[in-house]
Amino acid sequence: QVQLVESGGGLVQPGGSLRLSCAASGFAFSTADMKWYRQVPGKQREFVAVITRGGSVNYVDFVKGRFTLSRDNAKNTVYLEMNSLKPEDTAVYYCIARFSGRDYWGQGTQVTVSS
Repeated sequence: QVQLVESGGGLVQPGGSLRLSCAASGFAFSTADMKWYRQVPGKQREFVAVITRGGSVNYVDFVKGRFTLSRDNAKNTVYLEMNSLKPEDTAVYYCIARFSGRDYWGQGTQVTVSS
């Protein structure tokens, strides 16, 4: 029943921008903390950002000033605006909902930053 569908990934040149979306369904979206993680094949997943059910936002250091996380509870959607992209941002980006003490993961969307 819980579904998280990421979209907006693709190929972009260094310095470019992408806006990732995560459409949620099957649970009370407004009660969940929403997170983004990313993963490069062969490496550990790493935390990117979180927005709580109360609207508080926290970012990992390497994206501060470049990425903006927001949510629209009326649309059951969370957004990750990614600016000034670097090749090292290349990864699969995952949307995660946390509620009732558990994490639920989407399928991910590929972001490739290359010239």
